[in-house]
Amino acid sequence: MDGQEELLLAVLNSAPMVEGRPVDGLDGAPGRQLALSRGGTGAADEVAQLRRARDSIQSVVRGDDPSAIDELTRLIDGTVRTPRVTRDGIVWQLDSRAENSLAVRTVLAWSTVTRQYPGRLRACANDECNLFLIDHSRPGTAKWCSMATCGNRMKARTHASRSRS
Repeated sequence: MDGQEELLLAVLNSAPMVEGRPVDGLDGAPGRQLALSRGGTGAADEVAQLRRARDSIQSVVRGDDPSAIDELTRLIDGTVRTPRVTRDGIVWQLDSRAENSLAVRTVLAWSTVTRQYPGRLRACANDECNLFLIDHSRPGTAKWCSMATCGNRMKARTHASRSRS
């Protein structure tokens, strides 16, 4: 997994279900730590913009809120990528408002992943899970964020319901 995929999944999966309830991993110290670990400042405004990006990308991936695209558009408004030539080739410099920088990088990561792996960024198929995955399997049929947890749980439920029938 590359850095963009790691950033995207870290942000998307920052709202897991714990004991049947969604927990916002961007609240308080965990949100600041996530921002700092991904090259941000951890400032409250930055984390708020990151939350906007997360919620909007989650809605787009799930297909449950058409206005999420407009929210992402507003979030990246005013952002500019400028090419800079180096010995190693072209490096793209991202220029955006400081509080939006990490959120913009997350939106760009989402865009890159959806272009590179069409249809492979998806929500976990377990309705009781709030996590996302990027399916790198050859057939593109991965359904669960983790086979060890959600996959086994869902297969056990299916088996139990068949046994009862």
